[in-house]
Amino acid sequence: MLLKIGELARLTGLTIRTLHHYDSIGLLSPSARTQAGYRLYQHSDMDRLHRIMALRKFGLSLADIANALAGPDLPLSAIVAQQIAMLERQIAQASTLRERLRSLQAQLAQGQAPELAEWLTTMELMTMYDKYFTPEELQQIPLLSDAAVEQEWKALVARVRAVKDAGAGPGDARAQALATEWMVKLVRDTGAHPGLFARLNSMHAQEPSMQATTSIDADLMQFIIAAFNASRIALYQPFLDEQEYAYLVANYGKRSGEWPALIAAVRAAIDARTPPTDPAVLQLARQWLDLFRSYAGTDPGTQLKFRQAHQQEPRLMEGSFVDAAMLQYLSAAMAVVAQERPGA
Repeated sequence: MLLKIGELARLTGLTIRTLHHYDSIGLLSPSARTQAGYRLYQHSDMDRLHRIMALRKFGLSLADIANALAGPDLPLSAIVAQQIAMLERQIAQASTLRERLRSLQAQLAQGQAPELAEWLTTMELMTMYDKYFTPEELQQIPLLSDAAVEQEWKALVARVRAVKDAGAGPGDARAQALATEWMVKLVRDTGAHPGLFARLNSMHAQEPSMQATTSIDADLMQFIIAAFNASRIALYQPFLDEQEYAYLVANYGKRSGEWPALIAAVRAAIDARTPPTDPAVLQLARQWLDLFRSYAGTDPGTQLKFRQAHQQEPRLMEGSFVDAAMLQYLSAAMAVVAQERPGA
């Protein structure tokens, strides 16, 4: 069955102008033409058009779509599965909003109303969280959905602030113990999901109301990061010589802000069952190796000492969102990278 451009536009809801544009930029060219030069689309063209329409819905630009379609072929079934997942999230969000409005309606019908300040704060937080998480994801984060966990965090924040206000620095044993407790709780209260943690981190950095609600400002967060980094440095020290340790102290933590997104990307690749030999995973392995070298240096002997430290000191894994399975997965990818770049 061959479809003229007008028929295809009518049946898909696209405009003729859009289909002309797709053809002009080489995104979707018809498989055939009439003797008069009119475009004719056949069954095989529908596969590519569906991919284009789906990727547009995912927010990709036409240039990005062209690059995606030029790469390794992604099964259409996988794209359809992603569309279904996106629609399910939208349905869940709409259902959650409906239930919130029903609850509000019931309270108003009974002549009840929350305290104004509490009401406004709740609405603001709901809107803020919805920017970053689906309703299902919010339920996976005890930090945002469990009142008891929220109280635990308020108590921890108060203890950290008290130690900081007392003049403790990152090298203080109390500060390091609290920072480790903080990071371990973060892993626990985000379901050990680095992707959720990365988004939570972004939300905290970009939303002033989040900082005000949690009493965790940028200064307190920097204190925690510095103390946690200092505790890691201390754990590495027994495995390094004086020069290696000095290099570590001078460089550890300089690029710590790059780790959350990278760890989340590796976890996503693992969850998607992407082979460690996949080009995208190899690129993640290169980024990981680059960050590792930023504080461990490029000497293979020194790098081996760091690996031995991780094998012999389990506390180095605490609060890191990195587990043995992730390291094994990355090891397979780095073995390929090492073959591509001798001596790497």
